[in-house]
Amino acid sequence: MARIAGVSTATVSRALTGAGHLSAATRERIQKLAAELQFKPSTTARNLRIGRTGAIGVVVPLGHERTQHLSDPFFMTLISHVADRLADQGYDALLSRVVPSDGDWLDRIAQSGRVDGIIVIGQSDQARVLDQTAKTYRPMVVWGSQIAGHAYHTVGSDNRLGGRMATEHLIAQGCRKLAFFGDPNAPEVEERLRGFRDAIEAAEGVAGALLPVHFVPQMALTTISDYLGIADGVDGIFAASDTIAMMTIQALADRGRAVPADVKVVGFDDLDVARHTLPPLTSVRQDLDKGAKALVDTLLALLRDEDAPSVLLTPTLAPRASTGAGER
Repeated sequence: MARIAGVSTATVSRALTGAGHLSAATRERIQKLAAELQFKPSTTARNLRIGRTGAIGVVVPLGHERTQHLSDPFFMTLISHVADRLADQGYDALLSRVVPSDGDWLDRIAQSGRVDGIIVIGQSDQARVLDQTAKTYRPMVVWGSQIAGHAYHTVGSDNRLGGRMATEHLIAQGCRKLAFFGDPNAPEVEERLRGFRDAIEAAEGVAGALLPVHFVPQMALTTISDYLGIADGVDGIFAASDTIAMMTIQALADRGRAVPADVKVVGFDDLDVARHTLPPLTSVRQDLDKGAKALVDTLLALLRDEDAPSVLLTPTLAPRASTGAGER
């Protein structure tokens, strides 16, 4: 292109990008010639020249739940929102599902030269690894709970408040023997369990039990079904995710127990699928679109070397028929 136009490559670049100082006539002549030749600048070459890749790593670590898939409705929903927000800012999303085998997996991604920054979806049991990387790699933000003393930036919902809201709703609906279904090895789930216990401690005549449950649907269904076979009198269940809640409703139906007449069920996330369960699922809503925007905005601020405080989103309760309230 530069040879045909009789100018330097730098002049062509300035003409096509609008940068630098050129006469209007020269800029117009080069732009017209580029249009006639259907010439487009190489994005790859530009990125190499300015020291960026144009890609953001979107990483899902599965340390505590190694058989979980990216097809999980929560992952798919949040990742799609993040990818859309990144595209709006001119970035591609480079998606990685990681089953950690050592403590250096995140450092390898950060130093690979393939991404300009990293968004981690969920802390799993990898808080120490996240801390280790955050000490030397600034452009990283994590979806998850804020943990005191940790170095990395987070965006996430107030999980403890959400857990308390869900449990208080079950109690208000008349439940007195409650159970929490979820794996507290994940920080977000641990916070939801704390909220569950907060609400029970503040109430009178209410008991609560914990059943560790995997996020993987079939594994969750088996564990829940076995529990329901021996549990006596449970009338309210708070599930740590909508997926676990759906498996709970199925297990109850398999055992001839009606929702909400016999047992009331609350989920967490309020994904689109929650509206289409039978009965429709009461759920604690995380605003994942707002969360995705906060993740991307925080990361872009870090890339500009600006201050970027962690973001705590306030959840809300979406009452539906699974607890005998709200939408039907």
